[in-house]
Amino acid sequence: MIDLTQYRRRATHEVRIGACTIGGTHPVAVQSMTNTDTRDIAACVAQIERIARAGAPIVRLTAQGVREAENLRDITERLRADGNTTALVADIHFLPEAAAVAAQYVDKVRINPGNYRLDRGELEALVARCRERGVALRIGVNHGSLAKRVFDQWGDTPQGMVVSAMEFLRVCKAHGFDQVVVSMKSSNTRVMVAAYRLLVAAMDAEDMHYPIHLGVTEAGSGIEGRIKSAVGIGALLCDGIGDTIRVSLTEAPEHEIPVAELLVRHFAERPGIFPVLHPERYSPTEYRRRTNIQVPVVHSEPLDGFRVIEAVSGNPTAELRAAILNLDTPEPVVVKRRYEETSLETLAVKAAADLGVLLLDGLADGIWIDAPGFAEEQVREIELMILQAARVRFSHTEYIACPSCGRTLYDIEKTLADIKSRTSHLSNLKIGVMGCIVNGPGEMADADYGYVGAVPGRITLYKGRTVVARNIPQEEALDRLVELIKADGEWVEP
Repeated sequence: MIDLTQYRRRATHEVRIGACTIGGTHPVAVQSMTNTDTRDIAACVAQIERIARAGAPIVRLTAQGVREAENLRDITERLRADGNTTALVADIHFLPEAAAVAAQYVDKVRINPGNYRLDRGELEALVARCRERGVALRIGVNHGSLAKRVFDQWGDTPQGMVVSAMEFLRVCKAHGFDQVVVSMKSSNTRVMVAAYRLLVAAMDAEDMHYPIHLGVTEAGSGIEGRIKSAVGIGALLCDGIGDTIRVSLTEAPEHEIPVAELLVRHFAERPGIFPVLHPERYSPTEYRRRTNIQVPVVHSEPLDGFRVIEAVSGNPTAELRAAILNLDTPEPVVVKRRYEETSLETLAVKAAADLGVLLLDGLADGIWIDAPGFAEEQVREIELMILQAARVRFSHTEYIACPSCGRTLYDIEKTLADIKSRTSHLSNLKIGVMGCIVNGPGEMADADYGYVGAVPGRITLYKGRTVVARNIPQEEALDRLVELIKADGEWVEP
């Protein structure tokens, strides 16, 4: 499945999404999603135009109901009248009826298999509608919203996500419909990467070559959100997997585009061949540490007993992976790379994309970013964030926060900032901040606490997967969250 010795793009067939074509020999395309109410035509058009100006050829809008789906006609007509050719995608979560309506107006429809019934002919009907208009289809599996029958058998596992996707892909293949894209999103980078790799193996076994859309859901904001996205997306891009990407940030959607474009440029070329003597030591879909080091290190900590391996080529991931797999003894390894960047964000994204996967796969035991342009403490913080994004060492409060969309029931950017201001001093906690109930409980399944939009102006609080308080007035919800953390003995004064 993965060529460990060199970079090679996975072969896929072309899928046309309006004026944009992905897959085949086309460059990886970037995209984003509106966070405006789809019923507000003017606001949606204005935001799509901003996202397009930022560089995205594809934009997604939520259509949670038939009314929103019908509004897509006016949004499309307004954009086309303005000369805007941005490819439009309707995001359908619950209602097959909404998908059927949306397919009349947009260039691609995204559906969630977790909310479709294969025994009712719903997918076949949608495929027929898409074929009729030349509309593409995305089978978008979410870790947090698997169908009950899949969840009951597989749990919320990467394997369950693959089962869900393959059921739908087989229907498309049986009907000769190849204008299909598939995604396997999760807020947990380890789950997300394993799911995509397992999916590719499953598709290869059945001679399927559908393009793949990459993304880490609920990545959050700021440097942390960029690093988490880069670790997950970068891990797959370095494998040659991915034809289109979205960096999901709890910020204005146009802020996502420069980060996504940076990742695309960073993986446009990965030269060199690095022979691997022991490929059997590597498992792309099973997390397995090669040493007994329990707490991976950063470079400013004692490195006695660690071997430092530095990458010097234009393909640092493959170079370092081969060097580790070729070691004669299982000694702990710190992976090192020098960066001459002048932007802290660029440094963080590149280092996370290059080195994060080696931690995510259990190959490395520490990280050393050589960045002479930045203060030692700045570099250390980035290193710690990469370790956390790779799920191997937790040192900060982690915020599993959705990027917002038309379903969001409150101002999530402001709310996330408020929650951070009260809780960011805490260590080793994971707090989910979700705009609505759609993916909230599932995607924040491994969070310690959850803050989820219930209805406009009302919040439901979770402890783990358990609801502890429903329909709290939003103006009280943050105080109640802090009280919950204190009651559990997890609070320390700043």
